[in-house]
Amino acid sequence: MTFIETRKGWLYLAVLIDLYSRKVVGCSMRNRNNSALVKGCLEMAIEHRKPGLGLMHHTDRGSTYTSEKYRTVLVRNGMISSMSRKGNCWDNAVSESFFGNLKNELTHWKKYQDRDQARADIF
Repeated sequence: MTFIETRKGWLYLAVLIDLYSRKVVGCSMRNRNNSALVKGCLEMAIEHRKPGLGLMHHTDRGSTYTSEKYRTVLVRNGMISSMSRKGNCWDNAVSESFFGNLKNELTHWKKYQDRDQARADIF
């Protein structure tokens, strides 16, 4: 998860990346960083990819990813949860790199008027 600055407040962005293809398979953008943000992203990925039982799903240890709502979706879909070590950004290097590229190539250089403008640009 990352956040994008706008003149009307932060836009929070969550993505799920398939480590094999390096493709973004799910994303969600909301006004708040909460379990609904990451749950929406996970549900999008499941809908589009229809993964089989036993898929290894890796995230950091943030409270949104450890929430009951999020973990329920994982269990219901037969996914195995993997989490990075505490305070170790290297365990999530693919996502960190994706967000770094997104910001360096797109968002750092813009002053978005509002969240809708940022959403449209990122999408």
